[in-house]
Amino acid sequence: MEPLQPLVSMPSIGSPAPDFTAQSTTGPITFADFAPGKWVVFFSHPADFTPVCTTEMSGFAQRQAEFEALNTALLGLSIDSIHSHIAWVNNVREKSGVYFRFPIIADLDMKVSRLYGMLQPGASETAAVRAVFFIDPGHTVRLIMYYPMSVGRNMDEMLRCLQALQFGDQHKVSLPLDWQPGEKVILPAPKTLAQLDARLADDSVEKMDFYLAKTQL
Repeated sequence: MEPLQPLVSMPSIGSPAPDFTAQSTTGPITFADFAPGKWVVFFSHPADFTPVCTTEMSGFAQRQAEFEALNTALLGLSIDSIHSHIAWVNNVREKSGVYFRFPIIADLDMKVSRLYGMLQPGASETAAVRAVFFIDPGHTVRLIMYYPMSVGRNMDEMLRCLQALQFGDQHKVSLPLDWQPGEKVILPAPKTLAQLDARLADDSVEKMDFYLAKTQL
């Protein structure tokens, strides 16, 4: 019987985002000092000059302004050299006109990939899977997405999740299935009998029952 592989360590939701210093396509980056006061969407891709990765990175580049409008910086990574990254960025710009202006970390020693649990032994020992970390301005990990190497991400869903996290923080509410900006939100459930009675008597909110009530903000 083969020995069980050790679990891959990774940050969890609510934990501090691990700090690191690495070379990127825009110069050296120390994560603790990166994009102060902003949210960060930190994502990995398996390799430069690969088809799915090219579509994904192009998607980030084409919609970078939408992330920036949400006070969010983009940060990419793959286990390739800085020279490979630069060549790939230039190749895509020449062939499609899409320019990856956001930094892409070179992680040949896999130090950052291991730190963030981007290496999955069942998928590959030498290529990072498609991981996405949503990190708030306090450098707390708020949401994590994982995709296999063969499946591209959904950019609309990433922007929706970012908007939901920020809206929920601002208004202290939760967001229901398929929530989109402008739709009703879920109010916190009552925590006392007085709050329960107030909720039951409140005809201004949409109630399935006392514990599930929606309102328009």
